Amino acid sequence: MKEKRGGTMEKVIQTINRKNGKQRLSVLRMELDYELLTLFDALQTNDQEQVKKCKQKLERLRREWIEYLK
Repeated sequence: MKEKRGGTMEKVIQTINRKNGKQRLSVLRMELDYELLTLFDALQTNDQEQVKKCKQKLERLRREWIEYLK
């Protein structure tokens, strides 16, 4: 009986994570777009500090994107 419950709960958690994952991917896409615009502006104004910050944030977002796609 315990295995059946555990398996059912695991399926529920997987379903919730999938739904949350789809929502998070949408938000990630918007965050990536915004950060790319910010990077573009920083490059245009030669703001090296902002360029560095944007690249760091883009790298973090990229890693998160990859994790959700696994």
